[in-house]
Amino acid sequence: MQMVKQEDLDKTKILIEALPYIQRFNGNIIVVKYGGSAMKDEELQYHVIEDIVLLKLVGMRPIIVHGGGKEISRWVAKTGIEPHFYNGLRITDADTLEIAKMVLGKVNSDLVSMAEAMGADAVGISGIDGGLLTVEKAMPDGKDIGYVGNVTQVDVKVLHDLVSNDFIPVIYPIAADTDGQAYNVNADHVASAVAEAVCADKLVYLSDIRGVYEDPDDPDSVISELYAKEADQFVKNGIITGGMVPKVENCVDAIKNGVKRVHIIDGRVPHSLLLEFFTNRGIGTAILSDSERRYFKE
Repeated sequence: MQMVKQEDLDKTKILIEALPYIQRFNGNIIVVKYGGSAMKDEELQYHVIEDIVLLKLVGMRPIIVHGGGKEISRWVAKTGIEPHFYNGLRITDADTLEIAKMVLGKVNSDLVSMAEAMGADAVGISGIDGGLLTVEKAMPDGKDIGYVGNVTQVDVKVLHDLVSNDFIPVIYPIAADTDGQAYNVNADHVASAVAEAVCADKLVYLSDIRGVYEDPDDPDSVISELYAKEADQFVKNGIITGGMVPKVENCVDAIKNGVKRVHIIDGRVPHSLLLEFFTNRGIGTAILSDSERRYFKE
């Protein structure tokens, strides 16, 4: 009789644990916002796209929205332009906009090529293509920060056409206003707007943090799941502070506008998407709508 190795048995347990999640989200649209350090590291980049392709192959319908801020900053510096930001948004003059178009287009092409090499059909598009996104000039606090746009409308037809024909849309955040003027758009905002427009079951932010902390000074106090109203209360009570406030508020807004589950996970962890989606506890924080049930209980 052939002996079965324990490591092989452990693999079967992982697959069994994943089964209810595969069943639950089969056929559902998920939006993944991809950026941060996971985009700079080639090996992590490969793992992220590998995860997304696997999610597609087990029946989910992923849409990728990616940024490229660090790479844009690198190229801006090469031209001698000093980068400036206001409230986290890049101040974008005409030259910086052209650099952003170039860099984001190249990043997009690389991601599409990677997905195609793994056997998935993927299509790279900007917010301009097919009239996907319409924007207006952003004026935060009344300040003119150049060619930076806020999304005012999402035409989901092009996305539904691609997804229904078994393609993975890979979106980069350059869009135009009603006069055809191009703008650079914050990728977080694009991901949220797209997820709301397609009524995504999941919106995932791959970030450089592990999730929402119950104690900001304790990196091991990540909260696995909380409802949107609980997240709101954490902000009001000062448990969530600093740069996490706008990110969590963005998550809560997405929930209020129809997205069922929003995940904040650390993209620096290899295969973080699979660990969050297919294990009981996950590795980040899931913010839930009232209609969703918890999968993990402390």
